[in-house]
Amino acid sequence: MAGPLWPRTRRGSTDEALIRSVYEEHGHALLAYATRLTGDRATAEDVVQETLIRAWRHSEVLVNGKGSVRGWLLTVARNIITDRYRAKAARPAEVSGAAAAPPVELDHADSIVDTMTVLGALDQLSPEHRDVLKELYYRQLSVAEAADSLGIPAGTVKSRAHYALKALREVFRQGSTKEGNRMGRPPQRPAGLREVVA
Repeated sequence: MAGPLWPRTRRGSTDEALIRSVYEEHGHALLAYATRLTGDRATAEDVVQETLIRAWRHSEVLVNGKGSVRGWLLTVARNIITDRYRAKAARPAEVSGAAAAPPVELDHADSIVDTMTVLGALDQLSPEHRDVLKELYYRQLSVAEAADSLGIPAGTVKSRAHYALKALREVFRQGSTKEGNRMGRPPQRPAGLREVVA
């Protein structure tokens, strides 16, 4: 047991007066320092309060005449802030228990329909345009490599690709109005052509 309570009460009133005078003398500097370190006034006020509680618990440090009282207070405040930062960094990030919406799973049938839509649209292009698009977007060849593969100049590959994409857009536009009215949604294009055709 720590001993009787009555000496602590007598000492408590003198400690309270000491802490009040310490706060009046160093409180503003302590709050400014804590605010600068935390970047948040409310958190800084909590740090100042915790610092004064520690000063009250160790009041002998304030009256022994060794070292600077303000330096001790600032060191305690910095240690409290460091401890809070470390505790926050060690704790895993909070995650809400219930997800807002369940993850969406793509229906395999949609990808099959999309593939068939693209293949149908490609069938409506001329063989020259279709071959250029296959080389550039499905085989992912460069313009020079596609030109070598097809046996035509690179400029012709660029020109055919331009007109092939323009024709493909038109096919999708026409198909979109037909299928959109029939099924309620426009056909989706595979990712390889989605950016190019759009």
